[in-house]
Amino acid sequence: MPSHAYTDLEREVIVLKAVTDLIDDMVNYEIFGTLPRTDDMNLVFKTSTHQRLFNVLLNDMLSRPRQDDFGLPAFPADASGSAETFLYYLRLISRRPMLNTVGTALAKPVEAFAAWLDAECHVEDVSLKSIDLNVAIRVPRMSFIKICGDIAKHSLPRMSFTARRIQKLLADNGHQIGIEEAYLAMPDFYEWFHTGIFNYHSSAIGEFLNNIRWGIYDYLSPEFSRSYRKTDAPLGYRFDYPDGCTSELARSMYWDLMNWARSTPYMPRFEVTKYLKMRY
Repeated sequence: MPSHAYTDLEREVIVLKAVTDLIDDMVNYEIFGTLPRTDDMNLVFKTSTHQRLFNVLLNDMLSRPRQDDFGLPAFPADASGSAETFLYYLRLISRRPMLNTVGTALAKPVEAFAAWLDAECHVEDVSLKSIDLNVAIRVPRMSFIKICGDIAKHSLPRMSFTARRIQKLLADNGHQIGIEEAYLAMPDFYEWFHTGIFNYHSSAIGEFLNNIRWGIYDYLSPEFSRSYRKTDAPLGYRFDYPDGCTSELARSMYWDLMNWARSTPYMPRFEVTKYLKMRY
């Protein structure tokens, strides 16, 4: 049980702070560099290391958040795919908003990304040379992103769960392999799905995440206007905490969120070329 019985509003603050931090760490000019324009464009990782970091951070966003420390609502028993991620909590906020009277600013970009993640990609002639296998693979996009994120993050001795996921994925596509073969196939799988397909999708993923960031900004703007007060104190301003925000942690996160909402997101709204949204 959490040490503090967090209110619904405090839990909303905690989720929004976590998501804005993750997106700001992923979609920025350090990872991708400057934007050549804001329409019909593509994002380019500065280096393969930046692509790897992007995948690791995205994997964190697409993993189940710990619920016990903050009393977050339990996931539905039948939850799967995007419904087991931070997107689930953003959906709850859009349906029962606490910091705004409506959650429509959040709903559209969250639902768009969730639908994209849960859709299947179909990749022909995946060459897993180390186990002498060429295979066509159908897999939900979120599944291969998480497998690649785990490979990018962990060393071989911590890959047992990932190896079993690859083993099951190939079985689901009609190819039974042993667990040793799953370990052997990892480098080839990573080359195909991280270096190749994830790189192809990275621009679209960046657009989805940036749209969610702007959705959160639009959602928080009325609360910032309500809360912000100029003062004679050293900072020159303060924020009036909303009712239901009493814990020290939630108030600290609320303060950070309102400071984040003081100016527009540092990356503008952008739209990726359709040619990076047509395959896989």
